[in-house]
Amino acid sequence: MSKLTVLSLGGSIIAPDKVDTAFLTKFNKALREYLNEDKERKVIIVCGGGAPARIYQTAFREISDSKANNIQDWIGIKATHLNGELVHAIFHDLTSDNLITDPTAEIKFTNQILVAAGWKPGFSTDTDAVYLAKRFGGKLIINLSNIAKVYTGDPKLDPCATPIDNINWVDFRKMVGDEWIPGKSLPFDPIASRVAQEEKMSVICADGRNIENTIAILNHKEFFGSTIGE
Repeated sequence: MSKLTVLSLGGSIIAPDKVDTAFLTKFNKALREYLNEDKERKVIIVCGGGAPARIYQTAFREISDSKANNIQDWIGIKATHLNGELVHAIFHDLTSDNLITDPTAEIKFTNQILVAAGWKPGFSTDTDAVYLAKRFGGKLIINLSNIAKVYTGDPKLDPCATPIDNINWVDFRKMVGDEWIPGKSLPFDPIASRVAQEEKMSVICADGRNIENTIAILNHKEFFGSTIGE
């Protein structure tokens, strides 16, 4: 069993409106304990932009007549870099690489943690997480956000939406579609979903604010969340 796990850490839990230092403190402590139990364990943390990205993207749309998706993407990417630099600094002693902003670049990954953020327009950091998992032989991505489970629809808009425990890639991709829209909130982005399906990866979506649940997932124990895969 691979001792590498990829965490797609949503910006919505790193900085929902301001930096959530209480969450990051608990996350830092728990992840260090997990890694210290087995020095062969490795974790890739890919940081999203979350609320800061959407705030600046919304400001751009209100001010500018341009609706170019690539411009909005770049704004979001820069927000992921800010979140990523913070998380990288927190785990600086456990990583030998600078913040990764290009999953195809030269990467040493000789220590236990690799911290990454957004790369280029056309997809979210979920896709960066999939690319890094593919590069380093990971088959499991834990997608941590402020949503506890995947639903059949947006529960904020659809009162009939129900939570899903398990769903295959074909059915999940019917739900999220194939088009990437900057700033749109989805359980896992459409581009990442396509690549993950091609690589026969599994994705677990869970509420990252529940640290005990995240550690249960890392330890392959019973957890609360949704699994996407074949």
